Amino acid sequence: MNTNQRENIALITGASNGIGLELTRKLLSEEWQVVALNRSDFPADDMRIQKAINSGWLRIYKITDLADYASLRRTLEEIKGKERRIDILFNNAGASFPELSYSKQRREKHYELMTVVPYIILMELKELLKNGSLKTVVNTSSSALNYVKEFNIETLERPKTFRKLLGPYATSKLALSLWTQAIASQLAKEGIKIRSVDPGGNNTLRKGEKSGLPIMVNLLMKLFFSPPTHGANQLYEGALGEHRNETGVFLLKGKVADLKFKDQALNVLERIHAIYKHEFLGERT
Repeated sequence: MNTNQRENIALITGASNGIGLELTRKLLSEEWQVVALNRSDFPADDMRIQKAINSGWLRIYKITDLADYASLRRTLEEIKGKERRIDILFNNAGASFPELSYSKQRREKHYELMTVVPYIILMELKELLKNGSLKTVVNTSSSALNYVKEFNIETLERPKTFRKLLGPYATSKLALSLWTQAIASQLAKEGIKIRSVDPGGNNTLRKGEKSGLPIMVNLLMKLFFSPPTHGANQLYEGALGEHRNETGVFLLKGKVADLKFKDQALNVLERIHAIYKHEFLGERT
């Protein structure tokens, strides 16, 4: 396995489908190495992907459930044991669930998967980022956060009601962007830059899976939304484009955008750090 010819290394969560797959393809085509953290397999009929796997340019770490801390802990330990550095971390994995559901830790699953888990991955892989040259984190957010009308920790963890897309999904993405903003100054002291990026409207529907989207959005997605290459390009630009030297910002359509409920940013960061410290690491006060 000769990986020395490809200098830059990106780790992508959710790299085998949709936007993550297109981002993987784009980076590989630009001579990057890609470390993939996935639930599912890459397409077996994609010869470029299979060549990258065989050459060691694409290295895969499988996980059954990112929101299962025991599984996540094992997989992150494997990554830390085998990888030497990461230049860019793309916290991209996500989902829109069709009904209210909870993680093994008994928190609403959108929140667990798309707010808490990206923080855990960042904290666990921070030393690999510090060993890299670009030291950049891109969290995949969503413009759906602009539709959030009520926001607090209790609503995030245990919602009283459920709405597809504009309920727990949107509040979880907002919480992700809020802690991204809140942690930026702390990470800057270690030379790490972090941004959250809206990948725009992409047709990421998968056959045989419930999308968790309202019927009308499902129809619009099929007819009018861009292919996932659009979202991959947005994340790529968010990492390496004109805002590459900024930190803590939320990028919407390639521009820095304001966030609602900014007064809650520190509360979100403190809460998810407490979850990381006491539940994931198992430390006691």
